[in-house]
Amino acid sequence: MGLFDKMFGRGASDAQQHEQRFNTLKQKYQSVLNAADQQHIQFQNLHVQDDKLFIKATAPSEDAKAKFWDQIKLVNPNADDITTDINVDTSQAMGAAAGGGGKSGETYTVKAGDNLSKISKQFYGDANEYMRIFYANRDKLRDPDKIQVGQQLVIPPDDK
Repeated sequence: MGLFDKMFGRGASDAQQHEQRFNTLKQKYQSVLNAADQQHIQFQNLHVQDDKLFIKATAPSEDAKAKFWDQIKLVNPNADDITTDINVDTSQAMGAAAGGGGKSGETYTVKAGDNLSKISKQFYGDANEYMRIFYANRDKLRDPDKIQVGQQLVIPPDDK
């Protein structure tokens, strides 16, 4: 398959199906994503892998992780279309209790021409890490493609 096929042929429809599956699963598990916000769970990854919603995140406590799992079971008791990798980092709980959003990070003011991929490349060296920034700023952002000049974004630390 050539580049043309990837952009306009079968590869384009595969990407479209992949995005459609992601949006369907994201909508199905919206209450889980909302519960993660309430529990101060920090997302590192949220994407479709093996036709399932894949979530990699860090919870501030075992209790927060349990509440997150309870919400998943409410949506789908079999959890057969979701995969999670949730770690617990109690140092995150102290930051949340002090009014922070978790681990300390720096802030960045959006400039003209910026997008989350560009900001991610600047801070992490990888444009594909943009969802880390998006999920650290879910209180301000509803769509990773819609950021505004002048917005203050929290940039989670590069903990790789």
